[in-house]
Amino acid sequence: MTTQFALSASARQEGMKQGSILDKFDPHIHDDNPPMDAAFLAGMQPSRRGRPKSETPKVEVKIRLDAKTVEHLRGSGPGWQTRVNALLGQLVANGQI
Repeated sequence: MTTQFALSASARQEGMKQGSILDKFDPHIHDDNPPMDAAFLAGMQPSRRGRPKSETPKVEVKIRLDAKTVEHLRGSGPGWQTRVNALLGQLVANGQI
């Protein structure tokens, strides 16, 4: 099976050498792209993908808790980590811990 793949890959390479896509490119027909000159490249900005960066990012920590405590917290449903974070934040703000 590997030999067949290798043969078909080499056959494809031969086909590309004979009739390349670039042979069909005519700049008079395909002129809808802007010129890639220095002014165009200077105005380009990198695209941002995904979630925007937070001004106050969370810090990942590892903490060891009793199994019953974790079971109870997880049993409270989705968002339990957020609720624990909010409760700890309140305790810190009140000077209790």
